[in-house]
Amino acid sequence: MKVGVIFGGPSAEHSVSLVSAAAVIRGLEKAGYEVLPMAVDRRGKWCGESQSGALLDEIGSTPAEAPDFSGRLPIDQRLLDHEVEIVFPVLHGPWGEDGTIQGLLEALGIPYVGCGIEASALCMDKIRSKELVSFAGIQTAAWLSLDRRKFPFVNLEKRAADLGFPLFVKPARMGSSVGISRVEKPEALREAVEEAFRWDREVLVEQALEVREIEVSILGDAPARASLPGEIRPREGFYDFEGKYLNDSSELLAPAPLSEEQTSEIRESALRIYSILGCSGLARVDLFIEKGSGRIFFNEVNTLPGFTPISMYPRLWEISGLPFPDLLNELLSLGLRRHRKSSTP
Repeated sequence: MKVGVIFGGPSAEHSVSLVSAAAVIRGLEKAGYEVLPMAVDRRGKWCGESQSGALLDEIGSTPAEAPDFSGRLPIDQRLLDHEVEIVFPVLHGPWGEDGTIQGLLEALGIPYVGCGIEASALCMDKIRSKELVSFAGIQTAAWLSLDRRKFPFVNLEKRAADLGFPLFVKPARMGSSVGISRVEKPEALREAVEEAFRWDREVLVEQALEVREIEVSILGDAPARASLPGEIRPREGFYDFEGKYLNDSSELLAPAPLSEEQTSEIRESALRIYSILGCSGLARVDLFIEKGSGRIFFNEVNTLPGFTPISMYPRLWEISGLPFPDLLNELLSLGLRRHRKSSTP
């Protein structure tokens, strides 16, 4: 089977995408698939067959830079010619994880791995996903949203104080902790908001709870399966871009040290959220356990989680009894199956 792996892209997570793609390509080739690398550079230009492999030479995570969306986006000719039987998108962040690339592949009639257009767009949007999950009765940290089109914000500090400091300020549609700030005092709030607005026109201001950070890998459609949970323990600050990719300042515990009852509740919550948001194929559901009370809070869903050597998604399936090659096989099978169902009248 010929598998197209799309990676890179104009988002701030370009360098992370390269590392994920390299791992996926190695795994697919080892499993016997013919892989066609399909790279997109930092300007949003498709590289084509000759240059796609060369882009992987850029591997090496570097501090994120604001993406440059200038220029037109021609399509890789191999997609137009249907040279691949299925696509494995490994584009993290906007353009690749927000329903954009999924819409392109749907329009071309090409099967692909992962969530569809609607779920991808919804899960990428921290504000809309929190609204929907909250409506379903699942707890989230107290939050408010800001829209750059309505700037300046009247009584911003007062509104934030009603949530209670410390706070997290986040771009609504960005991953890998890009643009996120932890704000301890009111006087630092506006600077953090301006930083978040560098990455998106909407910003989430969220209460910083005293919590444990728990992640669960989900696989499948209906019924989906949940892995054993993992836990992120930042040694200082919070789990930011540097802690994820550039140093060892965070401890990743797989499986998470939880009681049997907690593990069961976490997995059930993750599966319910996956279903509420209309996910299919795969996603990583991120939750909080409040220290002291033990209450579970929804954080966010990542529909194209990292596949780097240290990424939680494949790691949690490995400890749950599903090795990496088998995981890749199942993801491809799920993508093909969904495409067949959607193509049947």
